[in-house]
Amino acid sequence: METITKSYETKNGLVEGVQVKWPGFSILMVTGKKGFLVCGVFDLEAIDRFNAAAAMVESTPDNPIGSLERFPNRKISKANKKAAELGITAGMDVIKAFELIA
Repeated sequence: METITKSYETKNGLVEGVQVKWPGFSILMVTGKKGFLVCGVFDLEAIDRFNAAAAMVESTPDNPIGSLERFPNRKISKANKKAAELGITAGMDVIKAFELIA
């Protein structure tokens, strides 16, 4: 297992990415002061119960996010209620969502 981190600068401040990597599989998340963006292994309904803003980034077994370098080139696939309140919507570019969670 390996843990990788990466910072992304937005017009609203920094957001921080974390990747936990195993052979053939990774878990990815980018966090900001207002919420976070996650790969498909997270449960947005469970996160909703904790009243935290979270949105899922498009990823499939055939086309996984795979790395923090690829993360900003994706789109949001769905957002929970708190993330929607920040303005995050399905289809939005991840770079724009970075600004909203910063």
